[in-house]
Amino acid sequence: MSNNIVRGTMLLTGATFLSKILGMVYVIPFNELVGETGGTLFSYAYTPYNILISISTIGVPLAVSKFVSKYNSLGDYNTGMRMFQAGITLMVATGILAFLALFFSAELLAKYMITSDDAKTISVADVTLVIRMVSFALLIIPAMSIVRGFFQGYQSMGPTAISQVVEQIVRILFILGAAFIMLKVFGGTITAAVGLATFSAFVGALASCVVLWVYWRRRKPNIEKQLQQQRYSHDIPAKDLFIELFRYAGPFVLVGLATPLYQLVDQFTFERAMTAIGQRDWAIPYSAINFYGHKLIIIPVTIATGLSLAILPALTKTFTQKNRSLLYQQINQALQIVLVLVIPAAVGLLMLSNVAYGSLFGLKHIDITGPLLGWYAPVSLLFALFTVSSSILQGINQQRFAVISLSAGLLLKILFNIQLIHTFGAKGAIFGTGLAVGTAVVLNMWRICVSIQFPLKQLVKRTMLIGIFTIIMVLVIVLTKFIFGMFIPYTEERWAAILMLMIGVTFGGGVYLLFGYYSTLLERILGDRIRILDRIFRR
Repeated sequence: MSNNIVRGTMLLTGATFLSKILGMVYVIPFNELVGETGGTLFSYAYTPYNILISISTIGVPLAVSKFVSKYNSLGDYNTGMRMFQAGITLMVATGILAFLALFFSAELLAKYMITSDDAKTISVADVTLVIRMVSFALLIIPAMSIVRGFFQGYQSMGPTAISQVVEQIVRILFILGAAFIMLKVFGGTITAAVGLATFSAFVGALASCVVLWVYWRRRKPNIEKQLQQQRYSHDIPAKDLFIELFRYAGPFVLVGLATPLYQLVDQFTFERAMTAIGQRDWAIPYSAINFYGHKLIIIPVTIATGLSLAILPALTKTFTQKNRSLLYQQINQALQIVLVLVIPAAVGLLMLSNVAYGSLFGLKHIDITGPLLGWYAPVSLLFALFTVSSSILQGINQQRFAVISLSAGLLLKILFNIQLIHTFGAKGAIFGTGLAVGTAVVLNMWRICVSIQFPLKQLVKRTMLIGIFTIIMVLVIVLTKFIFGMFIPYTEERWAAILMLMIGVTFGGGVYLLFGYYSTLLERILGDRIRILDRIFRR
């Protein structure tokens, strides 16, 4: 059983990571088709949609799997099936309500987001259309999440993993295909192309449903056999079933909502604040921050948090057993994994921001987009620390505090976002997000330290060492750009930007890995010796 669990966890983690990578890669050709204006429109549609999806689905698969697994282990398969059926009914109802709410409020939302109907940028009608097109996915995805959770409760991660990847592939193919046909074949507008692209969420969800239906047909006979052999069932009222479900799902909903909520604040404030200071061409910086740039910074966050969160189930068990020394060790490892991977990635992206953005999305507005990516890159560390610290709070039974920290950060973002944009321009929105997430991280860490008397000494020492190696990496990148920049025109040609990015990552990342390996820092944080590096370096 343990081998199946490990295999299933690796399968699910791999599928999630592949989906994230695909989600970043497709924006390169998408940017070529629709540009910064199209990226901004796409982001305007997806932010309110992501919030409603987060409320209705984030945490639900895990909560349902936990519920079903619990009662299956007691031999009560009927209660798990009751939860599944009741959950499907609830999610269908909430999906319909969410669809109606988003579809019919689209124009009202658009009017609050766009205050100047300037034909040169984006109009209220444009935003209304794309929001309505993406809203159709809400009819399917909430109920689909319950089915995924049900399979996971039977320790079957394949249906979730495969359906997740198929959904993403179909969605991306539809996005690129629909945008290309609308723009290049029919000569349509960018708004029409982005509208079809946002409808891809519905098409991808349909493809995922087909995959899950095929798995259900295969697994149904075995599930029915278990139900027939059952001799005892807990007679739990439907109300209590849902109370238990929401108790499991609640903390995950809050953590999942953080980023969409910060982006929603930008949607309601960015355009009016930029227009107020005379910058009417606001779509370019907005897309660089909340769409294209965000896709880049979220990759190292995903890798680090994926590795770090794998420790947390064991952390919960250790906390229950009141083994303080082991608990401190596990929390240290979870946090240090984030620091050792994300700090150099964030700083490296900062140093190579122009060539990174130029390589992937072109050099047309690089004087605006490149520096914005550079300012945004360090915020990736705060995003990663917030995710992991919130999960640690759940592991030590302090999950309710995550509501306080998230609320405090969001309040700061709301209060200061417009003033920061007035003062610093587009990068003020980045400062607002950094202030919000940073505050939440500080509060989370304070609560962890106070609740279990967690010592910070080892964490601080390791962070200082990571900082030293990162500074060395920065010096190498600066020297590399200076030397190769004398004969590689990376500020003018896209091929040169790609080449400089590869050289900078190779030299900078290689030096950081070299110091981390020979100092045994990587080995001490990641556990076992890094076998891949053993083949490259000889210690």
